[in-house]
Amino acid sequence: MTIIHHIYLISDSTGETLDRIFMALKAQFKNFKYEVHNFSFTRTENQINKILNEAKKKENSIILYTVVENKLAKHLTLESEKKNMPCFGVLGDLILNFSKILHQKATHIPSGQHALNDEYYERVEAIQFTMNHDDGNMTNDIKNSDIVLLGVSRTSKTPTSIYLANRGYKTANIPLINENSLPKYLKDNPSKICVVGLTTEPKRLIDLRKNRMASIKEKESTEYTNLDKITKEVEEAKKTFKKYKWPMIDVTRKSVEETAASVIKIHEITKKNA
Repeated sequence: MTIIHHIYLISDSTGETLDRIFMALKAQFKNFKYEVHNFSFTRTENQINKILNEAKKKENSIILYTVVENKLAKHLTLESEKKNMPCFGVLGDLILNFSKILHQKATHIPSGQHALNDEYYERVEAIQFTMNHDDGNMTNDIKNSDIVLLGVSRTSKTPTSIYLANRGYKTANIPLINENSLPKYLKDNPSKICVVGLTTEPKRLIDLRKNRMASIKEKESTEYTNLDKITKEVEEAKKTFKKYKWPMIDVTRKSVEETAASVIKIHEITKKNA
């Protein structure tokens, strides 16, 4: 009988470091069946308790975490201990501990996470798909996307898409001009794919667009950088997201990594509710 371990990756930030560490860790074990549950921006005891309660419902749950705040990290380890679930900070001797849990010796092959396995080729496929579906291209097969990002011009759609592709998600991004510019498939099937709307503050958008115009040495377009027009664009986009019940992320003060982490969390919820 194959044992599936449920790996809970808990981070108080984007979770990128923890995800990479787990990739390196799992490469050390040949017979390791697992399902990953990612939880980024975990910063309260209440969030910790909810995650651990969920983990307790599953057999063979293992907790890995990167939590900077000592009190919260201690709460996590104590509550995990009470629930009799293995719990490790990433600075612990993970390979040794996993050897005990999995009842097998580590291979100790350096850079094992870079092996050309199925996961590697899936990531390459995701990157190729994402590049082909950048900026509203090839919307005829948008149903094959894992994630679709929508937003007005200069809302970090492309860099976020590329980041997600490197994490293995086939991501299409579409500039939102108005509701009529949406692919028919999305309007007819608003909940079949994980669609996320990206928005930002109009004043911030002006700066981004002016920089964009300067970088391509174009004369400033008054409409493209007009505050009233931009404000209307942003508000209309928000109305469209609400109409189709698509979740929204304000990227004004977020890095691409933070935006991507939020998108991944939405994707997981969408997948769970599908």
